[in-house]
Amino acid sequence: MPSFSTLAAVSLPLVRLVSAHGYVAGITVNGGSWVEGSNPNWFYQPEGDVPETPGWQAENQDNGFVAPDSFATADIACHKSATPGQTYVEAASGDTLTLYWNTWPDSHKGPIINYLAKCSGECTSASAGDLSFTKVSEGAWLSGSDPGDWVTDTLIAQNFTSDFEVPSGLAPGNYVLRHEIIALHSAGSENGAQAYPQCINLKVGGSGSTSLPAGVPATEFYTPTDPGILFSLYSAFDSYEIPGPEVWSG
Repeated sequence: MPSFSTLAAVSLPLVRLVSAHGYVAGITVNGGSWVEGSNPNWFYQPEGDVPETPGWQAENQDNGFVAPDSFATADIACHKSATPGQTYVEAASGDTLTLYWNTWPDSHKGPIINYLAKCSGECTSASAGDLSFTKVSEGAWLSGSDPGDWVTDTLIAQNFTSDFEVPSGLAPGNYVLRHEIIALHSAGSENGAQAYPQCINLKVGGSGSTSLPAGVPATEFYTPTDPGILFSLYSAFDSYEIPGPEVWSG
């Protein structure tokens, strides 16, 4: 678990950014040691002072989002102008990664979706626009409506954490985990949905032998008028269609 000093450091940006949304500040594997993720404020650090972490760094210093009119650009892959993390989270197939968001507003309800992309070599030199992703897990609407109960409410109740299980039997290799929240509070209007993609380098070990399917570029995930993107959260509804490709069954 992260230390008090680590959590305090993570919370400092919230003093300056009252309306902050969030980012993945850290990761643990099977409840083990804290691995630092990313922090948009590192953008302002002197060259050489930014820690090397598995989290991809992006130009989202406003803690902002990727809007639907940018879904056809590389920004939808790992956030705005993202560059690769320089280390890896190490795990085996079947392990559970707990992703620690620094914060998340309760109004920003929507799906949480996880994708994996296999890197052709080292993920530390990968380009977001060249990655092909496979959707491996997803969650969204749970019950009720207007606005209802969503997996983002569960994330908040669990101290801003979300669990991701590395697919059982996945072959060893270098992967990029794309972990995303899509906030729907303004999605009733076209271009109102807000995507918050977070990418993390993952080195999978173990003895698995199942290869990840080829996947698709992130630019092919969504369109601005998909039912799960253009969606009226503050209305009566009894279903929600999670956007993007089908989940890989493994």
